[in-house]
Amino acid sequence: MSQYFANDPSVPSAPLEVTWSLPDGPLVLVTDRGVFGYGQIDTGTKLLLVTLDRPPATGDLLDLGCGTGAIALTMARRSPAATVWAIDVNRRARELCEANARRHGLGNVRVCAPEDVPPEVRFAAIWSNPPIRIGKAALHELLSHWIGRLTPDGEALLVVQKHLGADSLARWLAEQGHPTERVATGAGFRVLRVRPA
Repeated sequence: MSQYFANDPSVPSAPLEVTWSLPDGPLVLVTDRGVFGYGQIDTGTKLLLVTLDRPPATGDLLDLGCGTGAIALTMARRSPAATVWAIDVNRRARELCEANARRHGLGNVRVCAPEDVPPEVRFAAIWSNPPIRIGKAALHELLSHWIGRLTPDGEALLVVQKHLGADSLARWLAEQGHPTERVATGAGFRVLRVRPA
């Protein structure tokens, strides 16, 4: 599990292909060991992508913790005139996301490490299956930073497992001044809409 959050996973590479069935057509992704979602379709991410329609048509969009790119590539397909920033601390995840974007001909995806996003960039939307297992303090710091980079009318849409603290996270976000509402529930997950303070 901690491999997902390593800059360079130590487990040997063993790529596997998965096909996501989404409302806007199939999405074929190469996955690998040491990267979230290896060899499977993640239930929470699927709920997010099936529940949400289209991100803003233009501007900068963010997939926070991109993994193999399911969220970033879906945002890029649905909003081809937008720039989708796909960020992850995991080098192997970034390489997979980049290769998957190329495979689908999505030139509007910019894959990079979090520290390489220019400080002036502000996001019209964030879609994320955030890394809950990094621990509460680290998660709160991560979300505060990136939600703080939303445009005034932007929003973050987060999918969080109920038994891993979705409801307590929603309360914490509201306590930080971020209007937060549950927009979907399914398969033990919540999708939360979070607005800037």
